[in-house]
Amino acid sequence: MNAVSIRGDWVGQVIDGRYPLLEWLGGSGTSGTFLTELDGMGSRRAAIKLLPSSPRTEDRFAGWKAAATLSHPHLAHIIHYGRAEVEQGTVIYVVTELAEELLSQIIPERALSKDESRQMLGPVLDALGYLHEAGYVHGHVKPSNILVVENDIKLSSDALIPTGKHAPELLSNDIHIAPEVASGPVSPRADIWSLGITLVEALTQEPPIWDAATDTEPVSPAAIPEPFAQIARQCLQPDPSRRCSLSQIQALLEGSSKPTFAKPAQTPLRSALQEDRAAGKPLPSRMPFLPLIIGFVLLVAIIVGMRMHSRKTNTAPLQTESTRQAAPSEPDSKAEQSPAKPTPPVTPAPAAVRPPPTTTTSSTGDVVNRDVPDVPQRASNTIHGTVGVVVRVNVDSSGSVTSAEYATHGPSAYFARIALESARKWKFKPPQQTGRTWLLHYRFRRDGVEVSPNPAGAQ
Repeated sequence: MNAVSIRGDWVGQVIDGRYPLLEWLGGSGTSGTFLTELDGMGSRRAAIKLLPSSPRTEDRFAGWKAAATLSHPHLAHIIHYGRAEVEQGTVIYVVTELAEELLSQIIPERALSKDESRQMLGPVLDALGYLHEAGYVHGHVKPSNILVVENDIKLSSDALIPTGKHAPELLSNDIHIAPEVASGPVSPRADIWSLGITLVEALTQEPPIWDAATDTEPVSPAAIPEPFAQIARQCLQPDPSRRCSLSQIQALLEGSSKPTFAKPAQTPLRSALQEDRAAGKPLPSRMPFLPLIIGFVLLVAIIVGMRMHSRKTNTAPLQTESTRQAAPSEPDSKAEQSPAKPTPPVTPAPAAVRPPPTTTTSSTGDVVNRDVPDVPQRASNTIHGTVGVVVRVNVDSSGSVTSAEYATHGPSAYFARIALESARKWKFKPPQQTGRTWLLHYRFRRDGVEVSPNPAGAQ
């Protein structure tokens, strides 16, 4: 029997008699993710991933059963899982929290700033630490598996791997997968490699360059700021034993200490001297360093003398940055002949006050009930310019919205989804003809949301 191929045209089917497939969110022929609702129309929304049932996918099913028992604020929660019969065959499915946005959707538009990278790394480190202590390796740390769920950063949890288990499904040319996975069991160090690749990608919009056929380290752009450049270097060591730990990454982020990383094996200087002594070799003489010591002492004496002389001859106070900015330029000869006029104190200009967010809609007598999305300010702050979404809604004879679909999706899945949910809540005056169509133009800006309703195809 041929394996089931999961496709986007499955929208409209109902899985296991309870999960309608409302919208295709993405995937491939071997798996697919859809938007669904948990308890009927208008209820809480979630994501449902489908895979064809086969001996190869049974491990995934067992993994979902184990992952469903895990609970962490930065780990996407598994709501339900099971098997279901569809027209095309048998599938296994897992229902998880719905992501408003993926890191992989943000990176093509822009790189993360330093502050955003810190905000991303902190929750991911927490989630990985929890998984490693519980005996699991995430195995798939990459931008597409770092989610924004109700404005919280979370890691996906639908493909966890028990520590020490072989994972042949990870054997691919994906640079996010640690090189040692191809020849041995997975360990938490594999997640460190994946995190390093993801960090470089988030800061530069491109993964580092790496030749997998060699033992050389991946090459990252020189423009990566600290401490992220050091974190990436220590994560991307081909030898797993030389990679940093989660706690060392956290220490670098906090700047509280300078963690000690594993170094190549080498003979300490003291051990070398002991070996020479045991072999009867003469120890190096300390006399050649005497001229250096004398020179150093003389240099210190000269510096001290110059500082004492400077204190006697120059009693003017050092200028701070503020006094340098306030000091006048070098006066000319005429200015020196006249006394300086007192400078009136400068009153600082009041700080600019940001106007409160505005939410407006265009008025029309045909609209009975408007719904304008209430976007969290944290999400609005990510907007540069205007994010436009156009939703086409069909209205029945009573003026209620019977269906809504994208006319223009726009660049952001998060704001597109908000617009679609809002459009379903609109109500219009009963149209002259059943099935009248409206276009709702949503314009998301940092200072608010504007919605313009316009009839579509009016005769």
